[in-house]
Amino acid sequence: MTDSSNRTNATTPTALTGEELRTALAELIGISPSEIEDDANLIQLGLESLAMMRLVTKWRRAGIAVAFGELSGTPTFAAWNERITQELAKAGA
Repeated sequence: MTDSSNRTNATTPTALTGEELRTALAELIGISPSEIEDDANLIQLGLESLAMMRLVTKWRRAGIAVAFGELSGTPTFAAWNERITQELAKAGA
């Protein structure tokens, strides 16, 4: 039996807190979440472009409309968190 409440509807964004974002990024980079300062450049910390593309795809499937170009243009935790928060607010998540 499958619980449909665990499925993500692409039209309803899934909430993503700042700490969840920080933790996900730290796992991809291979560092502790506490090592990701708000204004640190995620690429310089070791986040690879392929991992960024996968995140964008994952978030878009979850209903968070972000683009690779906008994230790579401002690759800081603070900028990404703000952008995702804006999308979630627009969608009412």
